[in-house]
Amino acid sequence: MTSTQTPLDMADRAAEFAPDLDPAKLLWSELFPGGGHWSYRMRRGTSLRFIDLEGGANVSLLLYRADERLERLNLPDTLKAQHTAHLTHGHVLYSDMGRILASISADTVGWHDPLCGVSDAQTVLARYGEQRYQEHRNAMHRNGKDSLLIEIGKWGLGLRDWIPNLNLFSKVAVDADGRFQFVPEHSKKGDMVELRFEMDTLIALSTAPHPLDPNPVYAPKKVSVVAWDSGTAGADDACRLSCPENGRGFYNTELIYR
Repeated sequence: MTSTQTPLDMADRAAEFAPDLDPAKLLWSELFPGGGHWSYRMRRGTSLRFIDLEGGANVSLLLYRADERLERLNLPDTLKAQHTAHLTHGHVLYSDMGRILASISADTVGWHDPLCGVSDAQTVLARYGEQRYQEHRNAMHRNGKDSLLIEIGKWGLGLRDWIPNLNLFSKVAVDADGRFQFVPEHSKKGDMVELRFEMDTLIALSTAPHPLDPNPVYAPKKVSVVAWDSGTAGADDACRLSCPENGRGFYNTELIYR
């Protein structure tokens, strides 16, 4: 592909999923089937918009610093620093070095689950039954853990690099007895969330069902992604100003790019 070419479907997808974005700043787009998995290296100052195409999507994410992969997403610190048990617009995703890998720069969903992890082969088999690649090909039942391990393996990472993940589009509340309660139909068709990358970041994702989704039928939902040059957080950015800890996090992050 030469520098003057663009992906064949970019114009159509951008017009459908991100008509408000400047076409000159668009980089690429992808359409992920339910149960799919993918990984990519995102540059500092670029953003991803995730769009729930059917309602009820789940996107499980892992993040690692691209040039030093021992530094990676730390969800306990992310929640503790921002005094929250769920994530939405104005929040950021901290690394284990106190720096900010990505910011949630826009969000129509309002609640994303950082607590419940991903499905694995055992839970998918117990809930949905066996559906293997040998017989069912692309309609096989995929689970989040194996899907994410496949993706980070492409970048030289493995099981020892496994970390707690974030589940976009999913809501899990805690009841009075301290039990997790999955909220069905939380994300609606057309809902979106944007991640703006404040560091060069390796991202891996899976669109397998959330581990607490009570649907007895294996029916993960499709998700579209659009990437563009967004720039990094300005001095008046909502993510920077949402709490004093985030101001210090951005300062720590920007030091390594000066």
